[in-house]
Amino acid sequence: MSLKGKTLFITGASRGIGHAIGLRAAKDGANVVIAAKSESEHPKLPGTIYTAAKDMEAVGGQALPVVCDIRSEEQVMAAIEKAVAQFGGIDILINNASALSLTNTTDTEMKRWDLMHQINSRGTFMCSKMALPHLKKADNGHILNIAPPLNMNPRWFGGHVAYTIAKYGMSMCTLGMAQEFRADGIGVNSLWPETAIATAAIKNLLGGDKMIRASRKPEIVADAAYIILTSNSRECTGNFFIDVDVLTSAGVTDLEQYAVEPGQKLMRDFFLDEPCATPKEKAPV
Repeated sequence: MSLKGKTLFITGASRGIGHAIGLRAAKDGANVVIAAKSESEHPKLPGTIYTAAKDMEAVGGQALPVVCDIRSEEQVMAAIEKAVAQFGGIDILINNASALSLTNTTDTEMKRWDLMHQINSRGTFMCSKMALPHLKKADNGHILNIAPPLNMNPRWFGGHVAYTIAKYGMSMCTLGMAQEFRADGIGVNSLWPETAIATAAIKNLLGGDKMIRASRKPEIVADAAYIILTSNSRECTGNFFIDVDVLTSAGVTDLEQYAVEPGQKLMRDFFLDEPCATPKEKAPV
């Protein structure tokens, strides 16, 4: 299958993983709706919805940059309406936008709690809810949440319970909506990286250039997403995928191509115990 002519609505697609997923789809000739807040350049956050649109178009896709704060019902609905008016529908929703704060209970301000929950769990739920009527009309409709497998190991709660709850809210959307939308033929899955990914969040919040060197490029997540999104949505649903497992299952053997610094020891991402949590856990049938 190809994504040629398919319309992807991607939250937070102005940079990072969302941008990489959009770019990979655009290479097929897909339509990419870049729904994000970044209208102008930020000193520490390169890329805007407009530069991202140019990137998508440069590789053969069509792009629609839309200013959208996914905390706002009005802005999400307006963005979806613009997407449908421009491209005739929505085939794929990528819930990528996320807020991060690795603070403990004492140090987590309530405004930070609210931000993470409004963007992560509430934003994922709301975008899915509002895109649903259009996804039901798609030939091979998918929702892909950039969210981890549900893991009840206390180590992933003890240091940053607020962030974990907000992120697991996205994962629970995967679990519940996969079951709820099964009869509609909409595939709902999560995808999570095995290692840290070289994004602005990693550099600015989690360790600077040293952490970047111990990371993989966003393209590894994009290539794994492409495999999921080109699968049969009626057969591929309810999974908590890990990028490496998706790629190796598809026959990819050269993972070094994705390393920021080949040969460097890689930093394992959050929420994954040793050994790696299985990506093949299914939602209840």
